[in-house]
Amino acid sequence: HGVKGTLLLAAEGINGTIAGLPEGVHAVLAFLRADPRLAKLEHKEAWAGQMPFYRMKVRLKREIVTMGVPEVHPALMAGEYVKPEDWNQLIHEPGVVLVDTRNDYEVSIGTFEGAINPHTSSFSELPDWVEREMAEGGRLAAQDGKKPRVAMFCTGGIRCEKSTALLRSKGFEEVYHLQGGILKYLETVPEAQSSCDPLSEADRQSPLYELGVSCPHCHGSTTDEQKAGYRERQRQVELAEKRQAAHIGVRQPGA
Repeated sequence: HGVKGTLLLAAEGINGTIAGLPEGVHAVLAFLRADPRLAKLEHKEAWAGQMPFYRMKVRLKREIVTMGVPEVHPALMAGEYVKPEDWNQLIHEPGVVLVDTRNDYEVSIGTFEGAINPHTSSFSELPDWVEREMAEGGRLAAQDGKKPRVAMFCTGGIRCEKSTALLRSKGFEEVYHLQGGILKYLETVPEAQSSCDPLSEADRQSPLYELGVSCPHCHGSTTDEQKAGYRERQRQVELAEKRQAAHIGVRQPGA
């Protein structure tokens, strides 16, 4: 069907991103949903002006997103789904602890009002943070013998399948999960009603940002030589656009 991208397969489920003409993408989705285990598979759609991927890959993994706690089974233990249109009401209820399960970089781009940032650099650090916060005086500590109600969210909903399952495995009874993540929330909830606080255009401006070369997050992690290479790559991308040609995947004569 001319579809390209990457699919990740693990015992706990499937995730990935694919691209192609609508009929091709929907044919792949129909094929996957023909398996009874994937009959309720959800997907999100976005549009691009050109094919963003070079090839089709299917990768087998131990975990879809690595948390490192094999006894947690998201298919059996995930928290209660909350639809985006009901999310605002939940997170403003007294006593609800709101946790952003994403990493520091993602949180810096924008999060929900009042959300706790665990300050992780990778998802595998979250279990240790949970353990620390469950201790006396922590934000997930039990009060009068009762664990708090917890609402968790991530970008697209995948990580929360595991993070909410982790809390339930530790005895939390009321654990909630933003269905579809922030992406679905931004699609569904009108901006005037949104409790999400993404960075403004002014906030996103930085002298360390250079198209195709660097951003404030990565600027200090690359050498001047690497940046020079990225500038040349960006120049080639712009030249290809002027020729109305694809830059990624172009084969040179004789290659």
